[in-house]
Amino acid sequence: MSELYKKMVVEAMAAQRADVSVLKEKRGTTFKISDAKPYLDAVDGMTIANGQSAAVINLHKESVKAHFNVLCSLTDYVRPEDDPFVEHYQTPVVLEILCDEDAAFAKSLNTFADSIKKHEAIIGKEAVRGYTGFYGPTCVVDFALMPGSTSNVVNQILQKTEIPTPHKQAILASKSWGMNTSYGVGDLFAKRIEAGDTLAQACEKEVKQLQALYQTPTQAQADLMNSGGMSSFDPRKYMDDYRKRIEPAVKAAISDGVHYGNIATIPAYCVGDISHHISQSTYNMCKDDVIMATIEAVTEVIDKTLQGAIGVVKSGYDLLNVATGSSAAAAEYLLELDGFTAPMIVDLLTKRFHNLVMINPTRGAAAELHNCDFMDMIYRGWKIMEKAGRVRNGTGDPLKPKVNGIPIDLSPIHENEVLMNPQRYVYPACAITVRSSALLRLADYPCLLTSEPITATMMTNIIATDKETPAAPARACKSCATACLIGCRHQYCQYREAV
Repeated sequence: MSELYKKMVVEAMAAQRADVSVLKEKRGTTFKISDAKPYLDAVDGMTIANGQSAAVINLHKESVKAHFNVLCSLTDYVRPEDDPFVEHYQTPVVLEILCDEDAAFAKSLNTFADSIKKHEAIIGKEAVRGYTGFYGPTCVVDFALMPGSTSNVVNQILQKTEIPTPHKQAILASKSWGMNTSYGVGDLFAKRIEAGDTLAQACEKEVKQLQALYQTPTQAQADLMNSGGMSSFDPRKYMDDYRKRIEPAVKAAISDGVHYGNIATIPAYCVGDISHHISQSTYNMCKDDVIMATIEAVTEVIDKTLQGAIGVVKSGYDLLNVATGSSAAAAEYLLELDGFTAPMIVDLLTKRFHNLVMINPTRGAAAELHNCDFMDMIYRGWKIMEKAGRVRNGTGDPLKPKVNGIPIDLSPIHENEVLMNPQRYVYPACAITVRSSALLRLADYPCLLTSEPITATMMTNIIATDKETPAAPARACKSCATACLIGCRHQYCQYREAV
C-alpha cells in the first residue's frame, strides 16, 4: 500500500503546489482563466494505481478538463463576485444525467422533492433557527452533517422518505460535497421575512426553492445565478457544454458500478481551483506578503509531514487525516507565536457572529461558512499543540506535535523569512499581531490551508479504491469548534443518523 500512499501524496501536493506557484507569480495582477493551466496539468498527471477504479479517476480528470475548456470558451475573466459559484454548476448536470440514465433514480429524486413539501415543518424550523442564529456560526454547505447545514436538513427529510437507501445516499451526497446548486437552506426565507412576508409565506417560498434544486437542477442553478447578478458568463451555456464533455465519463462510472453518491460528488469538488482558488479574489488577497508566506509555509508543513507518513499509515483516510491535521497544527502554531490560541479566536468570532445577525439579517446563508472552516481547523490544531505542550511537562524539551502518531514538521514556519520577521510589515517595535492578523484575513478564505486541493485529490484516490461506498458526507463527529466550546450544539448534529 505504500506505493498507493506515495502516489496520493505526489498527486495531492502537485495540485496544491500548482495553486501556490501561480499565486506566488500572479498575485496582484489581473486574473485570466488560462492562468489556471498548471492546475489542469497537475490533475492530468493523476494515474490509476492497482486496485483503483479507472472510471473514478477519470471522472475527476475529465471534470477538471471540461470545466477549464468550457470556461475558456465562454470568457477569459471571472469577476471576484462570481468566482465562488464556479464549483456549483457540475452536480446539477450530473444529477440530470443520472436521471436520464436511470428512471428509478429519477423517480426517487421526484419523490424526495415531494417529501420536502410534506415535511414543511422541518424546513420552517431549520430556516427560523438559521435566521435567528440559534445554532451560532454555521457552515450552510458543511461537508459533514453539522447543525445548520443544508445536508443536515436534507438528511432529516430523507429519513422520512420511502425510497431506496442507495438513492437516499446519492441525494445526500449531492448536497454535501456535491454542492448541488449555489443555494443554502434558509437563504430565501430570511430575505422574504425582512421584505415583509409572513412566516407562512416565507416558508412556502423556501420550500419551493428547495424543491426546485431536485426537480430541475440546472434550471434552478441558472435562475439562482441570474437572480444573484452573476455576469461573468452564461451559466446555461456553461452547463450545456459541460454536459456534452462530462457525460461519457459519468456513463462510464455508472457502468463501472460506482455509487451514485460518488458520481454526484467527484466532478464538483475538484474544479474549484480553476477560477476560484486561482482567481482574481485570491490574487488580491495574496498581495499581502504575510498571507502569501502563511500559505507557502503551511504547504511545506503538510508536505514534510506527509513524507514521513507514507510508510506508516494504515489507510487512505489516515493519510488524509495527517494532511489536514498537520495544516491545523501549523495554523494554530502561527497563532500561538503571536500569543493567541484557538479558543480565544473561536470566542471572538462567535460573539461577532451574533452581532452580524442583528446588523445584517439578510446576509447570505454562506456568509460565515469559511469562518466555521477556519475555527474548526485551528481548534483541531489547538488540541494537537496542547497535547504536545503537556507532554513537555516542564522539561523545556522542544514541542513534538503528532497527528495519527506521525510527527508534524513545523520547521518550514521557522525557515520562512517573512513569517520570522514580522517587524518588516508593521511598526517594527510593535510587531506582535502581524501573523495572527494575516490568519484572520484567511479566516474568510482558508481553502489553501485546510487544504481543499489536497483533500479533493486524496478523496478521489480513496473513492477509487472503494467505489461502491458513498464517501460523502463525512459520517463522523468533526469535534467542530463551536460545539466543543458550547456543548449543547452536539445534540442537533445528524452524523449518527446519516442515511
